[in-house]
This record gives sequence, C-alpha cells and structure tokens, in this order.
Amino acid sequence: MNAARSSFHQSRSSLMPHHTPTVFVVDDDISVRESLESLIRFAGWQPQTFACAQEFLSCPRVFVPSCLVLDVRLPDLNGLDLQKRIAPDRIDMPIIFITGHGDVPMSVRAMKAGAVEFLTKPYRDDVLLSAIEQALEYSHFALSRAAEMRSIRDCYASLSRRERQVMWLVVRGLLNKQAGCELGISEITVKAHRGNVMRKMKAGSFADLVTMAAKLGFASSQITGTSTTELPAL
Repeated sequence: MNAARSSFHQSRSSLMPHHTPTVFVVDDDISVRESLESLIRFAGWQPQTFACAQEFLSCPRVFVPSCLVLDVRLPDLNGLDLQKRIAPDRIDMPIIFITGHGDVPMSVRAMKAGAVEFLTKPYRDDVLLSAIEQALEYSHFALSRAAEMRSIRDCYASLSRRERQVMWLVVRGLLNKQAGCELGISEITVKAHRGNVMRKMKAGSFADLVTMAAKLGFASSQITGTSTTELPAL
C-alpha cells in the first residue's frame, strides 16, 4: 500500500501549481474518512471529509479543481440522491462513488448520472488515486472553460448595440461594404466599429472573433438568420 502511494506521489504531475486541488469525502464510517484523508493528503491534495450529505451541502463552494469521493449508503440523504441534487450545478466537481454494497443497477444509475467512477470496497489505493487524478484533471478543464466563457461574455457585454450589430454581420461573412448597406452606415464607419469590436473582444484575429461567436452559442447557421434588430443577448 505504501509503495503504491509513493509511486503515485512521485509520478503525479501538478494540475494547478498555485491552487491545491480539493478532494471532498462523504462517508459515515470514521475509519474510512481518516484513511482517505491521509491518502489524499499524502498525494498532495487538500482533503475535506464529512460524515453525511447535509454536512457536505453546508460547506462553501470552492473554485479550485475538486472532486467528490462519495459513499452510496449514508445516514440522511444517500449518495445517489446527493448526486442527483448537486450534479446539474457542479459539473466542475466530478463524483467518484465508493460502496461496500454495490450492484449493477446501482452502478449503472450512478454512471448515467455522470459519475466518473464506481468502486466497490475494498479497492486498491492506486486505483482510487488514479480515479481522483482523472477527476481533478476534468475539473481543471471545466473551471478553465467556465472562466474563458465568463471573460468572453464580459467582453461581449462591453460592446455597444451598434458594435454588436457589426460583429454579427461580419462573422456571418459580410464584407464591410455589405454590412454598411445592411445597417445604413458608411463602410468607413463599419471599419471603425469593427476595430472597436476586435479590441473590446480581445480578439487577436478575425478567426478568433468567429470562434468567440460560436462559443457564445451561435452557430454559423443561426448567425446567418440573425436580424440586426434581434441581437443575441447574454
């Protein structure tokens, strides 16, 4: 067991050097909690343990890579019901189920609801550590993507209505002259607005701007049908 821990600890790469990932554990067995707390801390992550679902739900949300190691059988809200309650709003916190009384229907239900792993006790330390590492990598990706989307939305919100009109016309593929005809303004004015759009959206190229438009939720087919009087609002 110690050899597996040492090998994993030496080979694990750091996910976010300045933000230690958090691994939440919800299990009503104190011996399991203490064992997992030691294992998780040794691996270089920050453990937070809870005896029941309600204790976990009262814990403030963290904005670092995180995952939840969750027992199925709990004294209040069971693990599957807790998953159902938190999963839609916490896609950045993958869930790893552990149980001593698992069955196929239970594991299928958990995995269909988005669990990344379903382990039956007793499990090997290295198997759990590997599952945690994968969950934290996914969490890191989800948080990074969410931060990117917040930045794009903030940039889009800074555009004036006219700048938004110009943006959606040019990402549709219209030339400056065509966009000007559509809006009843000169080509020079369109160029000025386009420059403002590129600057405010922090787009390094026109291709970047098109990519941002897609990330805002507007596929090219949707953009083509967008009226300049019915601009997308975020």
